[in-house]
Amino acid sequence: MAIPAVTTEERALIKSYLLLMFIHKVFERDCRIIQESGVFKTPQLYVEVVANGAKRAAILLREVKQEFTRRAIKVYDVEQDNDGIQAKFACRGYLGSMNILWPSFREEMMDRMRAYLGLSSSEAENVHPLHPAAAAP
Repeated sequence: MAIPAVTTEERALIKSYLLLMFIHKVFERDCRIIQESGVFKTPQLYVEVVANGAKRAAILLREVKQEFTRRAIKVYDVEQDNDGIQAKFACRGYLGSMNILWPSFREEMMDRMRAYLGLSSSEAENVHPLHPAAAAP
């Protein structure tokens, strides 16, 4: 029986790595913006919430990197353009690439970010009080 070049599980790990990298960057950027904006009365509370999400993402990212080492996976080129994310990787000596379009990447990022912030996905529907569905009688 032939050994597959890159397994589905290994591809999922690579995708998770890409998502966690972007999520961590977004959380860190949001913390900076909240701190520097001068808009919030109590920015430290919001920064704390977002920083906790960043910590969760960082822990998971570290675990994925450890798994990369165990499985001999290396992501060596990540690019983004108007269409999405492209990553080149090496896995146990095999070279490969992964392309993820923005709509699905953003959707999964938002789902994971909600989880890392301790929000349920159903809460997302009730976030904006001026949403047309919320204003209807």
